[in-house]
Amino acid sequence: MFKKEFKIADTWVGHDHPSYIIAEMSANHGQSLSRAKELVYAAKEAGANAIKLQTYTADTLTMDCKLAHFEATGPWQGQYLYDLYKSAYMPWDFHGELFELAKKIGITCFSSPFDKSAVDLLVSLDAPAYKIASPELIDHQLIRDVAATGKPVIMSTGGATLAEISDAVKVAQDAGVTELCILKCTSTYPAPAETINLRTIPHLKDAFHVPVGLSDHTLGNDVPLASIAVGGCMIEKHFVMDKTDNTADSFFSMTPDELASLVSGVRQIEKALGTVHYPTEPSKARRCLYLAKDVAAGETLTKANLVQMRPGGGELMPKDLPYILGRKIRTAMPRGTQLSWKDLI
Repeated sequence: MFKKEFKIADTWVGHDHPSYIIAEMSANHGQSLSRAKELVYAAKEAGANAIKLQTYTADTLTMDCKLAHFEATGPWQGQYLYDLYKSAYMPWDFHGELFELAKKIGITCFSSPFDKSAVDLLVSLDAPAYKIASPELIDHQLIRDVAATGKPVIMSTGGATLAEISDAVKVAQDAGVTELCILKCTSTYPAPAETINLRTIPHLKDAFHVPVGLSDHTLGNDVPLASIAVGGCMIEKHFVMDKTDNTADSFFSMTPDELASLVSGVRQIEKALGTVHYPTEPSKARRCLYLAKDVAAGETLTKANLVQMRPGGGELMPKDLPYILGRKIRTAMPRGTQLSWKDLI
């Protein structure tokens, strides 16, 4: 059985806890350690719970081959995959310094490994969690390798079918994973809002009984903010210092200001969602029944001497008017009196 809540480092993840916000560094370090460190600092300052890396090399992802099917597609069209990954991967000797920096300043750092050698590196750094990237969801051995660490696992769904997601979840469960979060993801860069289908989030939660969130590739914060309103409890979004940075992912990544705005918006939405709540006391900001003029003892109440006005707080409401008309007043009362049942005979 999967846990409904668990901790990544010292922070709870689950639908009864504040949403866990991950700034995805991806290729936005530009293979510069100083820029990578700058992103760690900026993510912390913006209020993210975690900064996430990607751990691979070009040789662990693809072949250095110039056949047509090794050409990149979409926004990276015109490059071969090997060249793209070679220019985008994070040098492995960066990892240790970034993990150390994150720990020093109080932000969680973890990564997406893409093969067993990457898992081994992250184990040596005592990574507190592991992310299975969308394209790797069908790599069941990678899931088993990650499961063997005993740490929480996050899975992105990307282009996976429901059957493929179910298979990956079962592999994780059979391998001993008890702390799993699934992220709804659309693997388009950037992703149009109409391709996101946020209603899948509660469906995934019901189907697999695990915490569910969103790995977002849309522009702006509208979609990730909306994911909280439909029940998401984790947001991952690519993060860059400046959109003009010449990196593989900068064109659809958020800036530090946008990340800070996202964090602030999520926290406001969480406050607004609150709990199931109804007032237990009638509000005074509405109408009740008043005497519209002075009345004598024994005088009959009519539409001429009754009025429904603000402020409220009286015992008799507008809905009581049909039962009041024709009744008599017990004692003389002045105009403006809030009526109650004891005033009637």
